Amino acid sequence: MKASELRQYTDEELNEKLEEKKKELMNLRFQLALKQLDNTNLIKTCKRDIARFMTILTERELGIKR
Repeated sequence: MKASELRQYTDEELNEKLEEKKKELMNLRFQLALKQLDNTNLIKTCKRDIARFMTILTERELGIKR
């Protein structure tokens, strides 16, 4: 997801999506530990999505406009 797309969501929606991504990351890590994960790049993209969610939420808390 792009940051411009994420900025259209409300804070509540972003928090919900953030929690979903954190659960997804946890599941990916379990799959990696059990050698069931074929595409390890999914972990990287999931971490980046989490960072985007958190960045947008922090920008809103600080009142930074983009």
